[in-house]
Amino acid sequence: MRALVQRVATAAVTIEGGAERRIGPGLLVLLGVRDTDTPALCEKLAQKTAGLRIFPDEEGKLNRSAVELGLSALVVSQFTLYGSTKKGMRPGFTAAAKPPLSVDCYEEYVRRLCACGLKEVKTGTFGAHMQVQLVNDGPVTLLLDTEEWG
Repeated sequence: MRALVQRVATAAVTIEGGAERRIGPGLLVLLGVRDTDTPALCEKLAQKTAGLRIFPDEEGKLNRSAVELGLSALVVSQFTLYGSTKKGMRPGFTAAAKPPLSVDCYEEYVRRLCACGLKEVKTGTFGAHMQVQLVNDGPVTLLLDTEEWG
């Protein structure tokens, strides 16, 4: 799985022109699931996400986590994180998981993230057309990739 984590001042997702889901300061997580992933990876990825020390302490050092500060997270499914641009100009998405695996992993990740002690966790809708707005704070953006964990 890949989680593109951004420290945000605010973030929102609008799902198919409907109501907006918004958070204040916290984390925007774009989550991609690979076709070889399993829901067993979700707990470690969620804990790593929530515990990332990417918020400044009193000295301005990145030494605080969203959990410590009582902040929120917004999670949006993003199959394009597994897009390949090796050939031609049109990305290929063969490595991205398809339902039901992708849905199972996304939902398990959200469940596990909710259990990490954040103020709140809001989500997009898996498979829906969404518009995401954010104010990246810093900017701070990190890519967590479970394949790098061995």
